Amino acid sequence: MKLGLIVGHMNAPGGAKIIELAQETEALGYDTIWCAEIYGTDCFTPLTWIGAHTSRINLGTSIMQISARTPASAAMQAVSLDHLSNGRLILGIGVSGPQVVEGWYGQPYPKPLARTREWVQIFRKIVSRQEPVVFEGDHYQLPYPGGTGLGKPLRLMMHPVRDHIPLYLGAEGPKNVALGAELFEGWIPMFISPYRMREQYKAALQNMAPDFEITAAVPVVINDDLDSALAQVKQQVGFYVGGMGAKSYNVHKDHVSRMGFEAEANKIQELFLAGKRDEAIAAVPDQLVDEISLCGPRGRIQERLMAWKESPITMLNVNSSDTEAVRFLAEELL
Repeated sequence: MKLGLIVGHMNAPGGAKIIELAQETEALGYDTIWCAEIYGTDCFTPLTWIGAHTSRINLGTSIMQISARTPASAAMQAVSLDHLSNGRLILGIGVSGPQVVEGWYGQPYPKPLARTREWVQIFRKIVSRQEPVVFEGDHYQLPYPGGTGLGKPLRLMMHPVRDHIPLYLGAEGPKNVALGAELFEGWIPMFISPYRMREQYKAALQNMAPDFEITAAVPVVINDDLDSALAQVKQQVGFYVGGMGAKSYNVHKDHVSRMGFEAEANKIQELFLAGKRDEAIAAVPDQLVDEISLCGPRGRIQERLMAWKESPITMLNVNSSDTEAVRFLAEELL
C-alpha cells in the first residue's frame, strides 16, 4: 500500500510548516502529498510551493473543483505545474456541492455527472495537443457560440512534459464512483470504511481497470485515550454531515446514510441546522468515526491497519499534521 499526506490549513504565513511536512514525507518514502480546495485557499499554489522545495514526491489536488475553472484554465495550470515539477502532478477533481458551486463560484450545479464528463473530454483534448480544440456539448462549447463571433479553435501553445496527466475523481455517490472507474485513473473517496466498501461499491467499481488507484483520506490520531482521539474525528464528520449542504441536499449526509447510519445522520443534520453544533458533533456515532479513521494507541492502530491493507484501497492518505503520526505510518506500511 502506498502512503500519501493531506495538507490542510497552511498555518502561519510563510509556508514553513507545509514544507517541513512535505520534506519529511518525501524522505520517509511517501508517494504523494495532497492539497485540498474548498472556499479558502486554492490547491495549486501550495502544491507549487511544495514542488519547489521537493524533488520526488508526487503533487496531488484533492480536490480541484471544476466549477472554479474552465477546462482550458485548469489545463494551463496543470500543464504548468507538471512542467515545473518534472511530471509529478496528479489532478484530483470533483464537483463539490450546490452551496459552493452556485453560492461561491456563481456557476450552475445541475447535472454534475454530465458536466464532469464533458469537462474531462475537453481537458484531455487540450493536454494531448493533437489538434485545435473544438467541442459542442450541453455544458461547454468551444469556440463560444456567441459574443463577437470571432472565437477560433486553438491549440495549447506549451508542449506538456506528459501528454496525459492522470485524473482522479473525488466522489461519494455510486453513480459518481462508477463514472470515476470508467473515465479516470483513480478515485479519491471520503469517509470510507474498509469494512463496508467492497459491498457498498461493488457495482460501481466492477468496470475499473486493474491499475485503477483508490486513494483514501484517513484521519490518524495517536492517543492512549481512544475517546479523545475519536472526538477529534467527530469534529470533521459532524461539520460535513450536518453543515456542508442544505437540509434537502447534502452528499456527505447521503453517503453516511448509505453506510448504514441514516438515523444518526438525520439527527446530526437536525441538530447542526438548529444551531446546536456541539450536540450535533456529539451525536456522531463512535462506530462510524472508528471505521473511517485510525485512532487510539499505537498497538490498536497497528491491529486495525490490517483491514485497510486487505481492502481495495491502494493508497492511504494520512489526514494529520502530526509528525509522529506521519512517521509511525511510514514505519508500519513502508
